[in-house]
Amino acid sequence: MKQRLGIATALVHNPELIILDEPVNGLDPQGIADIRNLILHLKNDMGKTLMVYSHLLSEMEMIATDLLIINKGKKVIEGDIHTLLRPDMAQIELITSQKEEDLAKIMKTEWQRFFKKIIGNTIIFEMPKQQVSDFNVMLVHHKIDVCSLRPKHSLEDYFLEQTTDVAEPQTKV
Repeated sequence: MKQRLGIATALVHNPELIILDEPVNGLDPQGIADIRNLILHLKNDMGKTLMVYSHLLSEMEMIATDLLIINKGKKVIEGDIHTLLRPDMAQIELITSQKEEDLAKIMKTEWQRFFKKIIGNTIIFEMPKQQVSDFNVMLVHHKIDVCSLRPKHSLEDYFLEQTTDVAEPQTKV
């Protein structure tokens, strides 16, 4: 109720800019849906500008048009969410029974151009979404023993990718 009262108080004077800090924090699923719908109504129907700060990235993915990612107090990236997330592309996580040997096989094919990196036992590729099924066919054709093939494409995945590759700043002693 405090969250809803806070939002109602912010709207009383019909502001053009509304700043919300963790607006769905502590709400039940229905309350989260209600606040999400209110935010979308304010943005789409009433033409309001909203700045929403939240750690719930799945919620932000549903309401945001622009995105600013901050990691350890520093701006990592900002821009239009659809441009940043590239809806036509998919990041593919591939886990095979013989990572090195299987990657060597893939690197001898046309699919090598989609290879991005290796994280632990996972081989990462990035390719147009419509080519994922063809990629799978190639894996079968080359007798690659696939343990897991998982396309990823969410704001949470993007956030983690952007914030885990950031190098720690060097400090002078």
